[in-house]
Amino acid sequence: MKKKIFISLFVIISLIALTALYSRYIGTKGLVTKEYKLVYNSIPLEYNGLKIVHFSDLHYYSTIKENELESIVNEINLLKPDIVVFTGDLLEEEVSLDNLVEILNKINCNLKYAVSGNNDQNDKFENLMEKSNFKVLNDEYDLVYIDSYTPILLLGLSSSIDNNVNIEDRFNKINDSLNIDTALNILLLHEPDYIDRINYSKFNLILAGHSHNGQVRLPIIGKIYTPVGAKKYYDEYYKVGDTDLYISSGLGTSLYKFRLFNRPSINFYRITNN
Repeated sequence: MKKKIFISLFVIISLIALTALYSRYIGTKGLVTKEYKLVYNSIPLEYNGLKIVHFSDLHYYSTIKENELESIVNEINLLKPDIVVFTGDLLEEEVSLDNLVEILNKINCNLKYAVSGNNDQNDKFENLMEKSNFKVLNDEYDLVYIDSYTPILLLGLSSSIDNNVNIEDRFNKINDSLNIDTALNILLLHEPDYIDRINYSKFNLILAGHSHNGQVRLPIIGKIYTPVGAKKYYDEYYKVGDTDLYISSGLGTSLYKFRLFNRPSINFYRITNN
């Protein structure tokens, strides 16, 4: 009897140990590109086939270092995007930042945008992203014209977890941009749960990060844990009213350096009107 108990315990402990090792050294490696077709009947013909790449939660130097970032940038360039967006959490540790800027500058796209995450609450983030030729849309917006007289609106909100000004006030300051005649309205933000505190119905598409879709997931059960700001919305896609909400599963790791049933990934959206 004791021998059976010992064998059972040994098997259980071994499975836990093997799962932990897999999650740490294999689950955090590799790169998945998640591709989505988004149909918006109202967009002009000029925007048909528009390509957007969305990446998030790099947590540089957690499990993503120079070689991994080079591979990510190479994959982005293979997709030949019209627009690239980053939805926060750039750094995880103090590292040499020259390499980071040098590698991000290799992204071959003229329209690159970013918003801050809860790990990016300092001037360093904006400085790094601007040196990498990303336009930071922290509580700002931009109008993008691609062979059309009707622009795409890109509106960004900075992280709301540690911000001294609440998201409603920050949104209201740039709310007038939603009165502009546009082909498509896209909102970028880090923590997806905060969309419930603004008028999200004004947007066709919302892109967020933060949740990692649950860094560790189990079959059937799904996510094990998600942080504050991603308790309600954490999976990769939600339809909220008439608005599409996509949440990146991220690239790096936060809190613990494990990924299970959830490889590092980027999102690739093809916009079409049919």
